[in-house]
Amino acid sequence: MSKQSSYQERFWESFTGPNLGYVMEVYEQYLQDPNSVDPEMQEMFEQLGAPTEALQETTNGQADVSFQLPANPTMFSKIVAAVKLADNIRAYGHLAADINPLQKQNQSVRRIDLKEFNLTEADLKKIPPSFICPDAPSHVQNGLDAINHLKDVYTKKLAFEFHHVHNLEEKNWLNKTVESGEYRPQLSKEQKIDLLKRLTDVEGFEKFIHRTFVGQKRFSIEGLDALVPLIENIINKSVEVGARTVNIGMAHRGRLNVLAHILDKPYELIFGEFQHAPNKELIPSEGSIGITYGWTGDVKYHLGADRKVKNESTVQTRITLANNPSHLEVANPIVVGYTRAAQENREMTGYPMQNVENALAILVHGDAAFPGQGVSAETMNMSQLNGYQVGGSIHIIANNMIGFTTESYDSRSTKYASDVAKGFETPIIHVNADDPEACIAAAFLACEYRRRFNKDFVIDLIGYRRFGHNEMDEPMVTNPMMYKIVRQHPTVRTMYAEKLIADGIITKEEAAQLEKNTEAKMKAAYDKVPSAEKNPDIDMNPPEYVANGFQEIETAVNKEELRAINEQLLQWPEGLNVFNKLAKILERRSKVLDGGAKIEWAHAETLAFASILKDGTPIRMTGQDSERGTFAHRHLVLHDEMTGDHFIPLHHIKDAKASFVVHNSPLTEGAIVGFEYGYNVFSPETLVLWEAQFGDFANMAQVMFDQFISSGRAKWGQKSGLVMLLPHGYEGQGPEHSSGRVERFLQLAAEKNWTIANLSNAAQYFHILRRQAAVLLKEEVRPLVIMTPKSLLRHPLAAGDVEDLANGCFKPVLEQQGTGQNKEKVQRLILCSGKVAIDLAEQLKDQHNLDWLHIARVEQLYPFPRKQLTEIISRYPNLKEVVWLQEEPKNMGGWTFVDPYLRELSPNGSTVRYIGRPKRSSPSEGDPVVHKKEQARIIEAALKQ
Repeated sequence: MSKQSSYQERFWESFTGPNLGYVMEVYEQYLQDPNSVDPEMQEMFEQLGAPTEALQETTNGQADVSFQLPANPTMFSKIVAAVKLADNIRAYGHLAADINPLQKQNQSVRRIDLKEFNLTEADLKKIPPSFICPDAPSHVQNGLDAINHLKDVYTKKLAFEFHHVHNLEEKNWLNKTVESGEYRPQLSKEQKIDLLKRLTDVEGFEKFIHRTFVGQKRFSIEGLDALVPLIENIINKSVEVGARTVNIGMAHRGRLNVLAHILDKPYELIFGEFQHAPNKELIPSEGSIGITYGWTGDVKYHLGADRKVKNESTVQTRITLANNPSHLEVANPIVVGYTRAAQENREMTGYPMQNVENALAILVHGDAAFPGQGVSAETMNMSQLNGYQVGGSIHIIANNMIGFTTESYDSRSTKYASDVAKGFETPIIHVNADDPEACIAAAFLACEYRRRFNKDFVIDLIGYRRFGHNEMDEPMVTNPMMYKIVRQHPTVRTMYAEKLIADGIITKEEAAQLEKNTEAKMKAAYDKVPSAEKNPDIDMNPPEYVANGFQEIETAVNKEELRAINEQLLQWPEGLNVFNKLAKILERRSKVLDGGAKIEWAHAETLAFASILKDGTPIRMTGQDSERGTFAHRHLVLHDEMTGDHFIPLHHIKDAKASFVVHNSPLTEGAIVGFEYGYNVFSPETLVLWEAQFGDFANMAQVMFDQFISSGRAKWGQKSGLVMLLPHGYEGQGPEHSSGRVERFLQLAAEKNWTIANLSNAAQYFHILRRQAAVLLKEEVRPLVIMTPKSLLRHPLAAGDVEDLANGCFKPVLEQQGTGQNKEKVQRLILCSGKVAIDLAEQLKDQHNLDWLHIARVEQLYPFPRKQLTEIISRYPNLKEVVWLQEEPKNMGGWTFVDPYLRELSPNGSTVRYIGRPKRSSPSEGDPVVHKKEQARIIEAALKQ
């Protein structure tokens, strides 16, 4: 390549690159005084040749790379202005786009007006089109054609926002793809008729329910009917490139229609739910797998479903619509968690192999909820993080331009509902929901972008809501201006049918027949529905395997195996420069299994993890500081202090049969807990653990505990074995660093829905983890909430013996050694849980004559260990009082939960008494001196005869 050619290429690229304005300005300066510009630029302009008055063009209308620059500064400024106009159309064309089905946009947007750039049509005709739109189709012959083409692309039924995408490769690809029209499928006659059929089914389904079940809520899709073909085309396009799992999250708007037409939930089953008819007689259609409900159930527009479909090569694709409560956006991270689990192969050691093409997440948002609920932004923030990325999710905003009765101007501080996504540089398409073909084009662009760049994409589907928030609402009361327009507005099915009739693709009679066919389908399905049950079965008890709880499980690991594991955990590659102080701490663990020191909390945890991996159970652990541990105790990941390289000993356990993952998470509780719950639901064989930085912070995920983890099985039959580790204990660190709010979990405890433990011993932790891993694939599996320690992590009284690991098992109740030995003399039984038990044990060393006292630690608060405590209480015939001791305030902790149990179990003539802090509004004192004084008072009161 000649030197002149290279200069020409550099200059040519400047017309579409970020340096355009700079090059133009320098060139104008060069024309005035060549010696005033940088020598390199001066050389470039000189090599390009002497200026001429006209730009050269090739015969096909495209500018010739060998052109010479115009000497006329006016002409030069016209080129600059035209290029800037083109860039403004790309950036601001959406402001003039026809994307609102109820109201035309203002087409006169100054930022894309020729007059604003001192341009005329005649000026534009003199400019080669490639300066303005290099990727324009062949019919574009000059600069005016190019500008008009860009306005067609960016201001019609589809509008694009890519200006905030900073990555040049992505931005250039987006512009090229959109401006060339490559993403728009050319639908055949048959495909257009199929699209009309689908819209007819969507509309006919809603109308049939509206007529047949008058006044019943359904949160209809009407006004956003194109959502169904939009989702269908995303699924089909993704399956073509390898997706074997498609997970969908959405709120209630249009959910029944998606269940019917995407998940193939039989019409008769949906009608049966409206009819309150028994559904045992209604057999799901072929391919439907798992329309399952729990024993208390949920409303029909919250329920999810699974479907398996086979393509032509008989490969199965699983499509899942996640269950969702009325907290609209909270299903988003759960669905992304489903998707990560579906992408990973955990049947290997080390990190699991991930294939992002295996699974796709489609997240359907409400226009008020997407910007209004922080979990949306939390989920998008996770989209490019190592521990949580899924190769991009496709977001659809089902935008009916209203939230319940609240219109957009009262709902958000941004122009568009999608603007939250701009902070994550996510491309956005706004599409008019009245144009179903434009919606399909949006689907194709979203899928292709995700395939190429493995990033999120947002489709803002702008429509309306034909009725009120639900079908019992009258929207004219609160939104009269909008609904005057809505009630006069034809449906998308009507408009698309008219278009196909006008185009000669279908006749009016054929379009009418499609409606009749849909009506007949609905009627036939309804005729299968039994009459409403007059005396329905109201048994809402959990299944026996849930109600019975865990059977006794062997969790011990023999000494020789523990010793072998321990040696492997303390081996790291030669040349790995582990921080000297940490290396010494870890090396101390080598002596523990030979009868030296006791096993501390983190050591017991690591031994448990290693043994679980050898049993073939994968492990995934996340939390804000889980790799090291918030309290510098865990150190599952070793870092080379010289290079920053890291090494994970648990990836190198001999005979391990499964993967191990530990990730530090972002400073997010709600979305992360949701993600891990979703991951666990979709990979039930995996031990999934989430650890709060401090247990107090878990309250940011309260909706996940309330709506999913505690009640998902009762509502939807959705099993989970998720483990939640919540550091808890009063050490004078003040509110937000003391309490994991065990009382909230206990308040939600019922029907054996989860296990809640507040442990005081590392061996207990070892065994409860192994017990949880052992039941993951059993019907009795349930989530596990553990109040983990902070100051007890290295406390000798909380450490375990190797014998406890090798021979023991988890004990719901531990009895304090040295107390309760004289059965006749014991008058007080102290029951406590967690850290306060160790505080009490420390004081026992200085006490004498404790024959009157026995102490037991309730390690498992729920299910409450009634059997074990009954046996303990029955030993002491002269028992006068049962005391519940806790460090939390009286209205918190375990007291209000255990009080009725203790009154039931206490022998006649005895009393039940509370010792602890008084009722408080804040969980702990803020002053460490006050804390110590109050803690001392509590312990003294417990031991005072």
